[in-house]
Amino acid sequence: MSQKRAKSGPRGTVVIETERCKGCELCIPACPPGILRMSPRRNASGYLLPELLGGCTGCSACLMVCPDYCFEVYQFDDMAEADRREAGQ
Repeated sequence: MSQKRAKSGPRGTVVIETERCKGCELCIPACPPGILRMSPRRNASGYLLPELLGGCTGCSACLMVCPDYCFEVYQFDDMAEADRREAGQ
């Protein structure tokens, strides 16, 4: 594993429902690990979309600030599951 984790490790990850997004960018500064950024991609409505980089901890900060409910948080069952997902398996 190339990245150091916090002592508790990642709790999960998020999936972005891109068609709901209106590009408000509230999620970007709300993300504690700073792994969200705006991408040049647009959804069917023409809004720029947030992009999830590696390192999501599943903290739910993006979910809490999003006015359009674009984020779904999935919790990892244990650290082994987190390791498998991080490795892309």
